[in-house]
Amino acid sequence: MIRELLSSFFKRTGRKPERIIFYRDGVSEGQFSHVLLHEMDAIRKACASLQEGHHTRLFPEVHGRRDLTEKSGNILPGTVVDTSICHPSEFDFYLCSHAGIKGTSMATHYHVLYDENRFSADALQLLTNSLCYTKFNSLRAVPPAYYAHLAAFRARYYDEQAEGANGGASAVSGGAAFASGDPAAFRRLPEVKDNVKEVMFFC
Repeated sequence: MIRELLSSFFKRTGRKPERIIFYRDGVSEGQFSHVLLHEMDAIRKACASLQEGHHTRLFPEVHGRRDLTEKSGNILPGTVVDTSICHPSEFDFYLCSHAGIKGTSMATHYHVLYDENRFSADALQLLTNSLCYTKFNSLRAVPPAYYAHLAAFRARYYDEQAEGANGGASAVSGGAAFASGDPAAFRRLPEVKDNVKEVMFFC
């Protein structure tokens, strides 16, 4: 529905809406989180689907100032934006932790869902930026979730190998892989050798 309305708006006006105000009727207090997590998310996805390839890009306010930009004209590594373009009441921020080598640097959008450590915004942003520089074989910044991606990729590889050995379909083929056997969630992965169990061997 949102996609159709946005398309209709653009066809009629030749412009994309600058603001969307969403009124929702018949919602009890217990349903607030559902509206926020599901309906708002669906609206954002509808907007994004009409502008594929769009990413938030940050530019220095004053061009040409050597103390505010890199030689390439990009923003400096470690730049954080947590006002204006962020959610008005939730805890999210944009962080450009890396130096742009080519083209325009693209910031990573972080959205804090739960924090029982009670970090201040500055402390969590500083920690996140510092964690971007823990890659063992590189001086370039990578998001903190980098190692989680590597671990997940290795686990998926083991699962595919197990399926191949059993004559089943590969996990790459999607849902059909689970048709001939137990769901992957209940299949035991191969044992990891003791001498590498507590090290990041998957890197």
